[in-house]
Order: sequence, then structure tokens, then C-alpha cells
Amino acid sequence: MDLLNITYEKYSLKNGLKVILHQKKDLPLVAVNIWYKVGSSNEVKGKTGIAHLFEHMMFQGSQNVPKEKHFKYIQEAGGTVNASTSFDSTNYYEKLPSNHLELALWLESDRMGFFIPALDQVKLDNQKEVVSNERLQRYDNQPYGLAWETIITNFFPNNHPYSWPTIGFMDDIKSYTLDDVFHFFKSYYSPSNATLVIVGDFEIDKAKDLIEKYFSEIKSSNINHLPSSKSFKLNENIFIQKKEKVQLDRIYFVWATGKVYSDVDASIDILSDILAGSKTARLNEKLVHKLEIAQDVSAFQISGKYGGALLISATAKPGIKPEKLKSEIFKEIENLISNGINEKELLKSKNGIKSQFIYSLQNIDMLADQLNHYNFYLNEPNSFSFDLNRYSSATTKSISKIADEYLSEKYLELRISPKE
Repeated sequence: MDLLNITYEKYSLKNGLKVILHQKKDLPLVAVNIWYKVGSSNEVKGKTGIAHLFEHMMFQGSQNVPKEKHFKYIQEAGGTVNASTSFDSTNYYEKLPSNHLELALWLESDRMGFFIPALDQVKLDNQKEVVSNERLQRYDNQPYGLAWETIITNFFPNNHPYSWPTIGFMDDIKSYTLDDVFHFFKSYYSPSNATLVIVGDFEIDKAKDLIEKYFSEIKSSNINHLPSSKSFKLNENIFIQKKEKVQLDRIYFVWATGKVYSDVDASIDILSDILAGSKTARLNEKLVHKLEIAQDVSAFQISGKYGGALLISATAKPGIKPEKLKSEIFKEIENLISNGINEKELLKSKNGIKSQFIYSLQNIDMLADQLNHYNFYLNEPNSFSFDLNRYSSATTKSISKIADEYLSEKYLELRISPKE
């Protein structure tokens, strides 16, 4: 099978559920992957975190599946199951022996169609506590754990759909009622707002029969609150200084970029990789190895339906001031803008991106998720060649131009220093 040009079948049920089927029969496994078009961007201030809370709630049982049994049934069948929430979407996925495909479809259909009858206050209170503890452990009580929240709440414009963390604010998480959960389910967990992908060793006709059996009778509802946003640039530099319980100074810089799959999206990924994507990348080579002023350096881009950002961060070695890190980072940025990049580092970046891309798709659950990803953002599941060509077509000139265009703009700077 050519991973960059796969065959698939895509169709819709009468209730609006989209289905994508792709056979891959080299192993007796099947991946089931559902994306709902709802993430934290569908929330509003004062009601943040409910998309992520709902991801947890969906494992608390449905009309015919007792609490915690979803995990148990899949694991007993020799499979794995998980879920994730992002700014733009929520997805649920299983990988299991192909003779248990029906089990996964039954479980997913039962919580899509019959979640509400099993909802009660005890389950809600339990998961509010679980998510609250998750927030404490991963964010509030973690060194530098609130950096991302600090960045997005100050970087994105007021009420931008990415201007609050996916996990939500603590007061919002604790405030949710059964009515809130019921309304959220009715607003977004509709077949017409979901896409089901099946990849692996299965028979097409049998899979279609099972999908019809378990999903066709689920009624769709009207989708509520579709977010929107305009492109933006910072009008002035934003400086934030925080003192926290950390051992070393850390500094962050953030620039506005563009939406996912925009014309500049892939070039900015390459730019961030050349700056700090490997041990031999420019900022790592200079700050970590040559000058020995940084413990670590990283650079990456986030991009979604409603915008994007390029982030560079560096942790200072003991005794090194943030000003020194900033000075050297911007010297290297200015050097890149003025003198460009060379063919060797561009080729290295392209090869690394291609290698990671191909390797990830050897796994059927990753492949299923990528099909859903492309369908969600591009409305074409077979966008593998298109996606990779965005990177392979980049030139030294185009990357230098992107660096000049975006890294010369205003930026947000966050410094986190140890409490004295």
C-alpha cells in the first residue's frame, strides 16, 4: 500500500454521520476513530473546560454500558482505548483485534446515542473532581505549568476561541451542573457533527451493515455555537514577568502566524525545526552547546482552524540572566533573516519531517486519526501527498522570506523566574 495515496470509501448515513473506511489487511487488527467537531473553541468565557470534561464523562457509562466498562470491555478483548480534546475537536479511538470490530462500534454508538439516560450527579461530581485534580497536577502545581495558560490568555485577542486553556479554568470546572452537561451533549454530540473512521483488517460490506445497525437510528440535533475569528497581529510587544516556585529562569517568545494548512503553515514548521528542532539546530547549537547558557531550547508552531502561533522557549543555566538568553536568541533570528538558511539544514529538516510522517502512519490507529484529521480540516481524507508536498516544495528563499515576514513582527515575551 502506498501510504501517500490510499484508497478509501466515504459516505454518510441519513442522520448525517460521515463514515470513512480504509482496508489494511497486513495485521488482524482494526482501528475505530471518531472525531466530534467540538473542542474548547466552542466554549465561551465563564464556561471553559466543558469539552475536556465531557471527554471524561463519555467514559462514565451509557444506557447499555455500565460505568467504567468501556475500558474493561476493550481491554478484555485485547485492545486499547483512549480519547483527546483539542482547541478544535474531540476524538475517541480504539484499536483491537479485528474480530472485535462490532464491540467497538456498539460501545461508540451507545454513548453517542444513549449517554443521557445514564447521566447522574454522582458521575458528574466524580469527574469534576478528577479533572480538577488533573489541572492541579499538570498545571497549577507543576513547575512552569501555567506558562501556556498565561501565554494564550494574553496573546490571543479577547474572546478569541483559543484564548483559554483546553482544560478550562478551575472555577468553571467546579461550576458545571447536570443541565450544562445535558445542553452540551445535545448541542454537539450529534451524528451530524461526527465522522467515524475504520482502518484495518475488516470486510467493507460487513462493516457497513454493523454501522447501519448501531448508528443509523441515532437522531441528529442542531449544532450550537460555531466559533469564528479574524486574522490578527500584535500591535505592540507584550511583556509578562512572573515569579514562581521554579529552580531556573525560563523565557518564552510568541509570534502570531496563520491557520492550519494556510500558505505559510508548513514553512513556519520548517523554520521552527531549523531554529530548535534537534540537537544540531541553530539555537540548540549556539545556546546549549557553544555558549552553554541554556539547559534546553525548543521551538514549535501550533495552528488550528482559527489561528496559529510560533513559540520559542529557553531555560537558563544556573547564574545566567534571561536578558542574556534573549539577546542571543534574537541575534540568531536576525542572522537567519539577514543571511538566510543553507541547503544542508533545509534538507535535514525536510528529511526529518518526512521520516516522522511516514513512520507514524505505519500504525493503524495513527493512520485512522490522520484520515479523520484531513477530513476535518481539508474535507479530503487522502491528503497525505498534498500535506508532505507542502514541506518538500519549500526553498531556502521561501523559508528566509517567512522568517523575515513573521519574526520581524511584534511578539509576546514571558519570563518565569524563581521566587526569592
